[in-house]
Amino acid sequence: MFTLGGDIATATHLVVLGVALIAAFTDVREGLIPNWLTLTALVVAPIVHGVIDGTRGLLASVMGLLICSLVPLIIFYRKGMAGGDVKLFAAIGAIGGYELGLEVQLLALVCASIYALGQLAWNGRLLHSLTNSLFLGLNPVLPKRYRRSMSTALMHRIRLGAAILLGALIAVSGHHQELWIA
Repeated sequence: MFTLGGDIATATHLVVLGVALIAAFTDVREGLIPNWLTLTALVVAPIVHGVIDGTRGLLASVMGLLICSLVPLIIFYRKGMAGGDVKLFAAIGAIGGYELGLEVQLLALVCASIYALGQLAWNGRLLHSLTNSLFLGLNPVLPKRYRRSMSTALMHRIRLGAAILLGALIAVSGHHQELWIA
């Protein structure tokens, strides 16, 4: 997290939640996280942090952007995540710093995984899907006679916008425990 004062940290957390809320709304409704939201955050966040905290703030914001986009970019290039999700993770890192960004990312992916497992179980395809996932990971190291071919029909994408919002809510609430202590 940035080493900024409490009011600025709180404002930063509110901006992260606002961006995640808008992204979740548009992702659930339209299946799209708009560029005007993510690209604006990617440009404005480093500038604002630079104005508030000088070169240190600018570099911290850019570092958050880069660190928080690294793994999602790899997943994106392996066709496992949409580009809007990658830009949203990068924007959250640019706004909140790499620590908050990685925390949101981990929590969002855990939430999405729980949702996906529940959806597969509900549809009666959990065991079959887990077996295919096992072979998807093992195929590169197995001898050819033991490999299974994977059908792209078995691959299923889920929208991450709501999971990212939930991850952001959990992460930010963890940073503001004073709200939960009576």
